[in-house]
Amino acid sequence: MAMTQELYQKAMKFAGEKHFDQKVPGTNANYLLHISNVAMEILVAYNNKPDFDIDFAVQTAILHDTIEDTTCDYSEIEIEFGERVAKAVQALTKDKVLPSKKESMLDSLTRINQLEKEVGMVKLADRITNLQSPPGYWNQKKIINYQEEAVIIVDSLQDKNEYLESRLRAKIEAYKQYIA
Repeated sequence: MAMTQELYQKAMKFAGEKHFDQKVPGTNANYLLHISNVAMEILVAYNNKPDFDIDFAVQTAILHDTIEDTTCDYSEIEIEFGERVAKAVQALTKDKVLPSKKESMLDSLTRINQLEKEVGMVKLADRITNLQSPPGYWNQKKIINYQEEAVIIVDSLQDKNEYLESRLRAKIEAYKQYIA
């Protein structure tokens, strides 16, 4: 089995190539900033309590947005990283065919909960990372909706990882400063 560092580097190279022209919303930062922050949350959670498959979780964290945000598809991830990682990334991908953003999020959470806890951990880490100061062009309704979505996520993914759940709950509380 490959070591975490090699898997991290392989996944990061793949994600970097796929997200090459994507920026973190509201910034000029390359999207790899977000991806590396999600992976860092997983690594810190493992350092806190090493009771999960770190290699699977890190690859999933790095690749979590490739199907949703790039031209990459399930089969490409399956070929490069295996069926387990591909299924995880697919579960983390919102179905754009569903009629509303909320329905696609709830559908994704249902699919996440059907897989191993590491997949839910990546979703928690993703929202932790995203609960920074909102982009300046977001209105109050969007900010409030984003915080409410975070509450649905943390409530739906209980018992995946105590550390990440606690981190997300604290981020949700801190995010209230952006609500007028």
